[in-house]
Amino acid sequence: MFASIPNFFAEFYAENDVNNNGLECMRVLNEIIADFDDLLEKPRFNCIEKIKTIGATYMVAAGLTPKAVYDGTDTDLDVYLCHTCEFAFAMQDCIKRINKHSFNNFQLRIGINHGSLVAGVIGATKPQYDIWGNTVNVSSRMESTGKVGKVQVRISF
Repeated sequence: MFASIPNFFAEFYAENDVNNNGLECMRVLNEIIADFDDLLEKPRFNCIEKIKTIGATYMVAAGLTPKAVYDGTDTDLDVYLCHTCEFAFAMQDCIKRINKHSFNNFQLRIGINHGSLVAGVIGATKPQYDIWGNTVNVSSRMESTGKVGKVQVRISF
């Protein structure tokens, strides 16, 4: 799943003296990301792993850890997909609360795909855990071409 705040840099971020050359804007983004991270601590989202953030984009995947290994049944895949969708809706609720308290109008655009992928660590000097594959690429494209305020989910298996 990819979730982005497409209007963060376009409408909110600025580098000027009022916000300490953009530092205060990045503090707000950090608070948003930290709130999303806090959602992952809830037991109902224990099968979801944060992969990384890229700018104002938050990337997660479900079913990667040993405690949540997919055994090949449709039921498990359905459970992971349902938890990922629930997490997307929780993120939308979270951003609404942030907007209410900060008088902003941040919106999420979310893309969810399901299927096989490759996961691993790459790099020698600054190793990074990441995921790759068509499943990941389609999820990213669904987010980037989706409608703001909506969750796009691939419907066919």
